[in-house]
Amino acid sequence: MYQKLLLAIDPEDDGEGKCAIAAAVELLADNGELHLASVFHPGGGGFFPHVTDEAPQEKEAEVRKTLDLLVRKYLPMDRTATLHALAGNAGEKLVGLAAQLGADLMILVSRGSSGRWPLRRATVEYVAVNAPCRVLVLPAMEKQQDAQADEGAKHDGGR
Repeated sequence: MYQKLLLAIDPEDDGEGKCAIAAAVELLADNGELHLASVFHPGGGGFFPHVTDEAPQEKEAEVRKTLDLLVRKYLPMDRTATLHALAGNAGEKLVGLAAQLGADLMILVSRGSSGRWPLRRATVEYVAVNAPCRVLVLPAMEKQQDAQADEGAKHDGGR
């Protein structure tokens, strides 16, 4: 079990958020601290497609609001989480936050080179190499669903 767990999450992907929060809760000690973080680009054309050319304070507020909704929806009532909306380079910000918090584990969800959230191979690799703590990379929801669909097709095709 981990005492300080940092979960890097895409607040716009509800299914991914649900699975990532569930994984974090399983690994968190009863008296542990859970931190949810999301990084956005402070300039135009932001880190998330729902964030437009608004002021950085507005972007941060929007990301925090969405993270808060995920927490209220999927985090068990007996747990709390600290929310972090960070502006800048995703890899650098996540590594810095993990060091600042003294995190024992950082959880990321990898989507490879597709999807909306650009926490992609380069960022995942940067975090895995530079993080001051252990890093757990969860498989993307899309990949899990695709694998289940492929498995179902194999069984259907064999009839």
